Amino acid sequence: MKIRKLLAVVMAAGVMFLSACAASTQQSGGGNGLVVVAGATGGTGRALVRNLQDQGYAVRAFVRDTAKARVVLGDEVDYVQGDVRDIDSIRPAMTGATYVISAIGAGRSDPDNGPEHVDFGGVKNLTDAAVEAGVKQFVLVSSSGVTQEDHFLNKVMNNVLIWKFKGEEALRNSGMPYTIVRPGGLVNTPGGDEALVFAQGDTTTGRISREDVALICIAALGNPAALGKTFETYSSEESGANDWSDMFSALQAD
Repeated sequence: MKIRKLLAVVMAAGVMFLSACAASTQQSGGGNGLVVVAGATGGTGRALVRNLQDQGYAVRAFVRDTAKARVVLGDEVDYVQGDVRDIDSIRPAMTGATYVISAIGAGRSDPDNGPEHVDFGGVKNLTDAAVEAGVKQFVLVSSSGVTQEDHFLNKVMNNVLIWKFKGEEALRNSGMPYTIVRPGGLVNTPGGDEALVFAQGDTTTGRISREDVALICIAALGNPAALGKTFETYSSEESGANDWSDMFSALQAD
C-alpha cells in the first residue's frame, strides 16, 4: 500500500512538472520561438497562424477584437488586443517575442483606418515597438507595384501602394533585421504545390496563393539568407518544390 501511495505521489508530481514545462514553453515561445502576427484574422494572417502552429512556433495574435479573433483562430493562440495606430497598445504584444510577421492592410470605408494610418503608420508603430523589445526579425507582407506611383490601385484605394512603400522604408531604415515580401495578386487557393518565382526590381508580377505567401514568410524566419532583402513573388503555375535557402540566397540585399 505504501508503495502504491508513493507511486501515486511521484506520478502526480510528474504531471505537475510536465504541465509547468508546457506552460513555460507556451510563454517563452515554444521550440521554434514566439511569433507575433499582426493582421492575424485576414486571409493571409489565418494562413500564417495555421502554418506557424504546424511548424512548431508559438503564436501571439495582435488583434483589434479578441472575442471575434478567437472565433476565427481558436484557443491555441495567445491574444493581445490593440490597434496598430496606437503604439502603446502594441508594446505588450512584443514582450518575449522572437519574430514579428505583419500582414496588416488598410480598410476601405473608414478614412481613419486608411493606408496612411495602417500601411504606413501601423507598420512604423509595429517596427518601433519591435525594435524596443529586441525582436530578432520582422517579416513584412507588402505588395508588388509599390514603386509604381501611377498604378491603378493608388487611384482607387487612396494611394495604398505609395503608403505601403513608405511602410517598407520605415522598416528598412529602423535598424531592425527584416525581410520584405511583395506578393502579386493574392488568391485563395491551396499552397505548397506550385513552383514560386522570386524577383526584384518591381517590374513583374503575377498571382500567388495566400497559403504560399505564408509559407515564404515562415521560411524566412531565422534564415540569414533572407535578411535585409526585399523581393516580389508569384506563382510560376508549374508544379515543383521550392528550395527556400537557394531562393533567398539568390536575392540581392537592399
